[in-house]
Amino acid sequence: MLETRDLTMSYGERTLWTGLDLTLKPGQLTALTGPSGSGKSTLLNCMGLLEQPTSGEIWFDGRELTRMRPGAVRRFRRDHLGYLFQNYALVENATIAENIDVALKVRGRRGNAAMSDALERVGLAGREDDRVSRLSGGEQQRVALARLIVKEPSLVLADEPTGALDHGNTEIVVSLLRNLADSGACVVIATHDDWVRDQCDETVSLEARGTASRVGVGAAPR
Repeated sequence: MLETRDLTMSYGERTLWTGLDLTLKPGQLTALTGPSGSGKSTLLNCMGLLEQPTSGEIWFDGRELTRMRPGAVRRFRRDHLGYLFQNYALVENATIAENIDVALKVRGRRGNAAMSDALERVGLAGREDDRVSRLSGGEQQRVALARLIVKEPSLVLADEPTGALDHGNTEIVVSLLRNLADSGACVVIATHDDWVRDQCDETVSLEARGTASRVGVGAAPR
């Protein structure tokens, strides 16, 4: 379970959100919505320990993340965190297999089998040797998802993962994120897409004002 307690983020005199109290459960797909500038990406970065909030606490499975030492942060990212970026965060001059290999938990035959299974699940079976630079945007995002599948993270943070995709690829991405949630992960998706929001179990909406805060959580239709 992921919790934020009285979380505040400010840059100088500008406050993105203040007093943010959230409880996000494992097995749940949560949409994070709000206009541009409301702090969606910043909140994900704080949850993923890429940025430090101005004040407040972030807890995950009974551990306070905001007080972790650098070594513990690295281990948390390695063992628990999966990040899905809008720009895919792949090495373009490397192959699909080389991009996925860095996330494998096991090596040898078991690792190869895990990679093959993940690529089959994302519709890229048998394409391990393809160069990422030759893939479409939708295919690159599916490679990034395959990398998440082999890593088996317990916390998945997806920052506008469908922003540059057509609806067909958007459906694939959301379906695979749903599968990760069904496997027990806590999945948070920052999105401007109403369709993506409506596939989620809950919606957290951030305001655009400087005193932005959590203004609503409610079950979305599925």
